[in-house]
Amino acid sequence: MTRVINFGEQVDGYLIPVLNEREIRAAAGIMFVLMLISFMNMVLVQNFTLLKYSVSVFMLDFVIRVFVNPKYSPTLIFGRIIVRKQAPEYVGAPQKKFAWVIGVVLSVVFFMMTVVMNTCSPITNLICMLCMVFLFFESAFGICLGCKLYPLFFRAPVQLCAGDVCETKVIQEINKISCAQRLVIFLFVMYVALMIVFLNENFSQPPIDIFGVTNPAN
Repeated sequence: MTRVINFGEQVDGYLIPVLNEREIRAAAGIMFVLMLISFMNMVLVQNFTLLKYSVSVFMLDFVIRVFVNPKYSPTLIFGRIIVRKQAPEYVGAPQKKFAWVIGVVLSVVFFMMTVVMNTCSPITNLICMLCMVFLFFESAFGICLGCKLYPLFFRAPVQLCAGDVCETKVIQEINKISCAQRLVIFLFVMYVALMIVFLNENFSQPPIDIFGVTNPAN
């Protein structure tokens, strides 16, 4: 019988508890969108209501992941629903738990300062942006930044990383970056830089409403 309080799942063929990276990335994407909307709402209209709801959800979700069971995390359940037809990608549970402990610490501090104490400071802004960076890297690139810190605190080797990045292996041909691709990146950066230098003033002008329906300047 599966225990309620547990971390990771035992899957045949794997020696350590594992989690499904696909549903983790889906959950990270959900939380990133929620935090981004909340943060922009705070910055643009100085409304902290949605941010307080978001950080409360964020904290509870990570507490459930770490201290109860990732299977009962609401966002991971939503993630599982979204990617349930995709083949699972198993990753090691130990490093994920360490990363999520960092999430618990950040969310608790954020919750205490924003919701309980009802304060706003550069500290809360920094924590919010740090959380969004962690979530963005997880959802967009499949890179767990918290997992990168795991070897600094534990001597045990990291196993079953997403994309097999823990394994020492030769980079496949399709993943190699050619000189032509490097040149494209350089030219792209130069293109953006030149636009900023020569076209910034023009781009800053409000558009002309040719039909007279709306006026973006108002």
